[in-house]
Amino acid sequence: MPTVDVVNLNNEKVGSVELSEAVFGAAVNEALLWESVKHQLAAQRSGTAKTKVRREVAGSGKKLWRQKGTGRARVGSVRSPLWRHGGTTHGPVPRSYDYKLPKKMILGALKSALSAKLRDGEITVVRDLALADHRTKTMHSTLSKFSAANSCLLVDAGDNRNLALGSRNLPHVKAVDSKQLTTYDLLGHKRVLLTETAAKKLSEGLA
Repeated sequence: MPTVDVVNLNNEKVGSVELSEAVFGAAVNEALLWESVKHQLAAQRSGTAKTKVRREVAGSGKKLWRQKGTGRARVGSVRSPLWRHGGTTHGPVPRSYDYKLPKKMILGALKSALSAKLRDGEITVVRDLALADHRTKTMHSTLSKFSAANSCLLVDAGDNRNLALGSRNLPHVKAVDSKQLTTYDLLGHKRVLLTETAAKKLSEGLA
């Protein structure tokens, strides 16, 4: 089992914790990471693109000229897709880009991301993230002690109001509950601050 140091909010060592080998020491599957990130990005797409078809564009339904005898091509309506300002043929319609990914693949990708972060030394386990207040300045000064103010993912277990409010105005800093942790969030931030409680819950829940 990998053993990592536990630090306080001043980045001082106060203990150590053993993490699950199956979660934080798993083999990194890059193909699985790619598939998981693609799945999460697809679910975030709004899918609201829409063009008007022939029946929806403005214009009269009157036949513009008689069918025969004019020497011109026959035409039935100004709303024809062949005409300027006419309807669009086979254009996009509102849809969902989400698709189902097997749960084993989602959990496997999460383990790979956690293992890769720990392997690269980008995970720091802190005793807790109990801030004195919810001010952004307090949050920024705390992250500066870990050299993580520019890009950091904060993972706690349970409701932490000061953490959520203090981090929401900082660009590239995000606070999530351990139950809502995703591969996309892990790979999208350079540093990860993980509370000791969250680390234990992830070790138990994903093993």
